[in-house]
Formats: sequence, C-alpha cells, structure tokens
Amino acid sequence: MTTSSPADLPAQLLGLARATAEEAALLVRAGRSSAADQVDTKSSSVDVVTAVDTASEELIVRRLLETRPDDGVLGEEGAARAGTSGVRWVVDPIDGTVNFLYGLPAYAVSIAAEVDGRTEVGVVLNVATGELFTAVRGQGAWSTAPGTAASRLAGSAPVDLDHTLVATGFGYRVEQRRLQGAVVAELLPQVRDIRRNGCASLDLCSAAAGRVDAYYELDLKPWDHAAGALVAAEAGLVVTGTGGRPFAEPMAVAAAPSIAGPLVELLERLPANA
Repeated sequence: MTTSSPADLPAQLLGLARATAEEAALLVRAGRSSAADQVDTKSSSVDVVTAVDTASEELIVRRLLETRPDDGVLGEEGAARAGTSGVRWVVDPIDGTVNFLYGLPAYAVSIAAEVDGRTEVGVVLNVATGELFTAVRGQGAWSTAPGTAASRLAGSAPVDLDHTLVATGFGYRVEQRRLQGAVVAELLPQVRDIRRNGCASLDLCSAAAGRVDAYYELDLKPWDHAAGALVAAEAGLVVTGTGGRPFAEPMAVAAAPSIAGPLVELLERLPANA
C-alpha cells in the first residue's frame, strides 16, 4: 500500500500521471501506422475504438495500480474499480481516436486524479506533438513542448463575443449532430469564428493556452474532460455549465472571464441548444 502525507500527495499523483502518460504515448505513437488494422465501433458506426486504445488503457491502469494498488480507476474503454484510498484515476487512453486513425496531429493521453471526488491533478499529453499540459489544483496550469521550458498558462481576454474564437465538438449520434449543427449555425454569426479539432481534452487545453478564447460541448464523459477542465480552471478560465448547472451536466463551457457571461447567456438562448 502506498502512503503519503496530504501535503505530498498532489506532487506524487502528478509525477505518476505524467510518467504514465509519457509511457502510454510511446505505445500509442508506435501503434499509429497499424491503427486501422483493428477497429471496432461503440455508440454509432462512426464512434470508433482501436486495439491501440485498449492497449493504452491496459498499460495506464497497470502502471497506476502497480504504484498505488488501493486507488480506484475509471477508463473510457471499460476500466472501472472503486478503490479504497480516496483517490480515483480518470483515464482517456486516446482522446481523439478519429484523429489518431487519420493521422491528424491532435490526439492525447489524458489522466486525471480525483481525491475524495474532486479533481486535484490533470495531465494531457498530445501524442502527435509531444506537448504536455499539467495542472494541480491551486498551483496553476503549465505547458511544456519538447525542447522548451515549462510556461504558465493564463488564457486570453477577448473584448467581446464578436472577437471570440470558439472551439466545440460534436457527438456521434445522428440526432445529436443535427442539434449541434443547428447551434453552430446560430452561434457562428455572433462570434469571430468556430474551430472543431476533434479532441475535447486538447480543446480545453487550447483554451487554457489562449489559442482559442472559449470552448463548449454537450454530453462529454468524465474521461473527456477531467484533466483538461482542471487545466482550464487553473489557467484562470471560467469553467461552468449552463442554466446554473455544473460543468458538463450536460453542457461544458470553458471561457475567458472577459466573455464567459455573455457566451453562456448566448448558449442558453439558442433554441437548438435549449
């Protein structure tokens, strides 16, 4: 059994998450050339999972529990374990699997550590580029690119919605996509532009880095957002839901403070979203 003082725990969890993500990224990177050889589907014919997703999750869970055998785990590809330590790992072994299949450079290993139900540590590693995003609650958010020093993230500050670059994503069910497309059609004339990158964890980190000014999406799962939402929050973004609801229940919004209020109000008004 692994023990640590409360003061030491965040640093230990961060170190383990980072080392594990880096090892998983090596596996994912090595599997890119054969990714299309073993592909199954989940919620729809376009919601895919590869053998590399499964292998990555197995590696991550094995490494985490070798070090901390009493912890719980929740993974996108089926890992589920209650644990007894008060710590639960929330894992997406490849966020952005479609990008991974096509070789688009936006797919990530995402690992978050919850302590007593609250996310305390988040790590998102863009496998294609090697850029690493990390956050510890109360200690800020950071990015590190290969060959560079870590830099603290602070988001952006657009002056109004007209100058706001907004990222979003879409689900995999046809009915859901129709509604989400309708929201984009109404939102687009009221903001600077829309971006759709196909990886929720990296969208949240892009907002934290100021590469977009805001991000919203419906019906994310915990593994989609657990690490990235902490990165965004620690970078100073407003991380919330709509209608007074919590983040991702069911709407996830992460936005620069200068436009968060007007953006949330706009999203709440859009008929398709309502």
